[in-house]
Amino acid sequence: MSAVLNPWPGVHTIPAVQAELNYLAPGVARPVSYTFEPPPGVPWSTGELVPKRVVIHDGRPLAALGELSLDRSGFAQLSHRSAVTAFSDEAAIRSVYYAESAALLREATGAEKVVVFDHTLRDSAHGSRANASLREPVRRVHNDQTFVSGPRRVRDHLPAAEAAERLQHRFAIINLWRPLATVEQLPLALCDARSIAPADLVPSDLVYRDKVGETYAFLHNPAHRWYWFPRLRGDEALLLKIYDSRDDGTARLTAHTAFVHPDTPADAPARRSIELRALVFWPADGGPSPDPSP
Repeated sequence: MSAVLNPWPGVHTIPAVQAELNYLAPGVARPVSYTFEPPPGVPWSTGELVPKRVVIHDGRPLAALGELSLDRSGFAQLSHRSAVTAFSDEAAIRSVYYAESAALLREATGAEKVVVFDHTLRDSAHGSRANASLREPVRRVHNDQTFVSGPRRVRDHLPAAEAAERLQHRFAIINLWRPLATVEQLPLALCDARSIAPADLVPSDLVYRDKVGETYAFLHNPAHRWYWFPRLRGDEALLLKIYDSRDDGTARLTAHTAFVHPDTPADAPARRSIELRALVFWPADGGPSPDPSP
């Protein structure tokens, strides 16, 4: 990661909007968030947020040119229609959707093994942080894993001997994000990994009932380059790199957040989406670069 991003020559001709994104305020103590209702007197989350007005570019033109990809920007957009039609069916998600998503990730990345380890359904009208089965969109700049918690996921989800072997070679964690209907309200903004500096990352505790995970909050950096994909449909999906063990200039992670688009109609339908996280493993030789060009 670097604080400097060489601008694409035509970036000023790409449609863009200005919107506020919620960053972590500088100088605060390590943030803590709960995934369940915390004990009495304990807040759901700590860490003051500060809204910053940023320019968010339409990612579709650059994605079509191959300028945005998992290894370059840390995210990619692709076309894919799911066989699942009722995402209220938990059994169908865990059987059909997990299997088809693993196959999609293998094809997109060239990985030899994919392990899906969780999913989250979100609904801006009916979801809440208190409902584990239906969450609300997250409106703060964050990344789902850190350089510490990424390797932990391998140990959590693989047998000890296999985990020890896999950790010797390249692996990544990828978030497969899919709208369940055309997105009008609270679209997802994604930050180009090449515009993120190490000093922007703030490790944060994510408290589960049985463990404490770690995610990244982000400090504002005017170099951050933001994108969104207008009116993303249910037959489209986003791939978000949330961890990569490779440290050779490849995008290792990105930042993302829901945001209020200034042109969203007042009567726009609620944003409904599903995100699925998976461990992605390459052969011992490192395998091909996960740089899909859908």
